[in-house]
Amino acid sequence: MTSSPAARRPRDAGQLFRYTVTGGKWYETKRLDDGITLIRESHIKPFFRCNIWHVRGRDRDLLIDSGMGVVSLRDHVRLVCERPLIAVASHAHFDHIGGHHEFAERAVHAAEAEILAYPSRRNTVAESWVSDEMFTLLPSPDYKAADYEVRPAPATRLLHAGDIIDLGDRHFEVIHLPGHSPGSIALWEKASGILFSGDVVYDGELLDNAYHSNVEHYIDSMERLREIPLRTVHAGHFASFGRDRLSVLIEDYIAGRRAPGCPSAHQ
Repeated sequence: MTSSPAARRPRDAGQLFRYTVTGGKWYETKRLDDGITLIRESHIKPFFRCNIWHVRGRDRDLLIDSGMGVVSLRDHVRLVCERPLIAVASHAHFDHIGGHHEFAERAVHAAEAEILAYPSRRNTVAESWVSDEMFTLLPSPDYKAADYEVRPAPATRLLHAGDIIDLGDRHFEVIHLPGHSPGSIALWEKASGILFSGDVVYDGELLDNAYHSNVEHYIDSMERLREIPLRTVHAGHFASFGRDRLSVLIEDYIAGRRAPGCPSAHQ
């Protein structure tokens, strides 16, 4: 059920993204349809790199996750500074909340609010995953992964299942999907059929072996995902995908975790 980071690889990882990075540029952006922009940290290897999602709204914008925070997001990506913005954490692992302290409005599910307010290397799982080998280029010549810490970013809004993130002309429902972590959420826009899934589901081997993961809860969350009439999943890692691929990922996960001899939960 558990394996080393090196043993876990997404399907066709080398084919997912091909960008040319010059001049030490840390962040890259890619504009998609539906007023959505993908922001990524160029020099973090694909397996470890979080997708940072920016959504343009009429009255304000939405940022879903903020990366590792080893280089300032606000200083290098103008898009996140142009208009009022709420930064939502899909969950409180280090690779998704490292830049949250840079934003005045911050939201997280209530189950992980304490982590966002009082992050440590252990409770953000940085202790288990952060290493110099994560990077293709270090953020600075004297950077040491052993010194990495997430800065505190107490939530200004606590989220619960059924809450709505209102951008004026766009509305995203909070769906609580624990398993990967207790406060893992997805954001669902019914009008467009778009789901931002965080680390609940992405096109790679799903992780359920953190200190606060729970496989039984994860299976329940996967079964609930089946019922959402979505068109597109924008995930916390790797490439976006549609409903057919989601169905395969759900079935693969559930079948694997219900196999004989597989533990029901990780503590």
